[in-house]
Amino acid sequence: MIVPSPQLPLALRFPPDQRFETFVADDSSVLAPLRALASDDAGGSLYVAGPHGTGKTHLLIATCAEAEAGGDSVGYLRLASMAGRLRDALDAMHARSLVALDGVEAIAGNRDDELALFDFHNRMHDAGHALLYAATEMPDALPIALPDLRSRLQQCTRIVLPVLDDDGRREVLRLRAVRRGLQVDDAAIDWLLRRVDRDLSSLTALLDRLDRAALAAQRRITVPFLRRFFDDAR
Repeated sequence: MIVPSPQLPLALRFPPDQRFETFVADDSSVLAPLRALASDDAGGSLYVAGPHGTGKTHLLIATCAEAEAGGDSVGYLRLASMAGRLRDALDAMHARSLVALDGVEAIAGNRDDELALFDFHNRMHDAGHALLYAATEMPDALPIALPDLRSRLQQCTRIVLPVLDDDGRREVLRLRAVRRGLQVDDAAIDWLLRRVDRDLSSLTALLDRLDRAALAAQRRITVPFLRRFFDDAR
């Protein structure tokens, strides 16, 4: 069971739209090493890099969900919320068979946190457990002060996520709407992509708000509905 924490509330620990089958990528082969990490008891370490909004958190959550469904004990930490006190958080995770650490860039340059992460990486490796990292940049590009930590991260199998084009974003919105039981016109999706922040996390948050508004109004999501929604929000 994942560790309840302020970083990932228990009720939201595995959002149902963050699964491998709902991940949209130009190259579907990026999922293979993550699926292997989730299903293999041999341990190992993966490092997922990509700009904000490319789906890194989605993949970490999907890997945790699949591993837990297979009977593994998993943990997830958003490192931005642990900066300056990472060691205590990691000490609570050392017995997990798979741990996902989201946002390595948040602790880069903090020597105490870097030492804590270096020690944790070694403990997980020695125990044959799996580690999954995510960061906005590859290890070489992060301002990591501890050479030994940088070396450990460089040794991970690495996956690079590109920014999705509009076709990819459109498919993400369509899939997430379907999983919510939402009826969203294709024209409405195109309208949204032309007028709002197209970062995936922002689009997903917006879809949550639209879901609630459409349910309250008992309406499908069309262009006229969107116009009224945004007019009311001003």
